[in-house]
Amino acid sequence: MTAPACKEAGRLRPRVDLAKCEGKSDCVRVCPYDVFVVDVLPVEQRASLSFFARLKSFAHGHKKAFVVKPDDCHACGLCVQACPEKAITLRSPR
Repeated sequence: MTAPACKEAGRLRPRVDLAKCEGKSDCVRVCPYDVFVVDVLPVEQRASLSFFARLKSFAHGHKKAFVVKPDDCHACGLCVQACPEKAITLRSPR
């Protein structure tokens, strides 16, 4: 699959809302630039989630999507469209 070209490449980065993410890996599957991985949220970061988000995280094995190569992002938006929880946004790195 060829990703669409984007004039925002290099100016926008994906951000994952850990309170919404359920680690379903849709972003990993659609990203042609291997920007994401799904891994278990570390225990020390779970405390920052709201009570409801901690329950949801527990139900999904604390799996979350993480942006591991933000500089490789071309801001094509495929991850934003694919995320069933609407947990991914593209934002300025500033």
